[in-house]
Amino acid sequence: MSRKVLLDQGIPYSTTQHLKDAGWDVVHTVDLDMSRATDREIINYAQQEGRICITLDSDFHTILAVNGMDGPSVVRVRQERLCGVNMAKLLKQIWVQIESQLEAGSVVTVTDEAIRIRKLPV
Repeated sequence: MSRKVLLDQGIPYSTTQHLKDAGWDVVHTVDLDMSRATDREIINYAQQEGRICITLDSDFHTILAVNGMDGPSVVRVRQERLCGVNMAKLLKQIWVQIESQLEAGSVVTVTDEAIRIRKLPV
């Protein structure tokens, strides 16, 4: 069960503690002094540390696709205005459905209507 994640800048910081309380190994870019890091720097860090990126940003999927990369796995949440507790709740709810694909290397997009999964490299 891999719940080793890196939360990107746009994810509410309070999500970190909610996921930690649920037993997740989670860090936020703020904790790493990476709040001004480029998307590529965040991707590189996640890959080196074996973490799954959680982001609101479509650029992560684009960077992985354009460069033919096979990792790290990325979950893009496309739901507006989720507070920290609701973001954590969403991630915990969907994780059982996407965990095995994330461990194998995938990009996942989560909308109000669906969860889309594409295996890496794209």
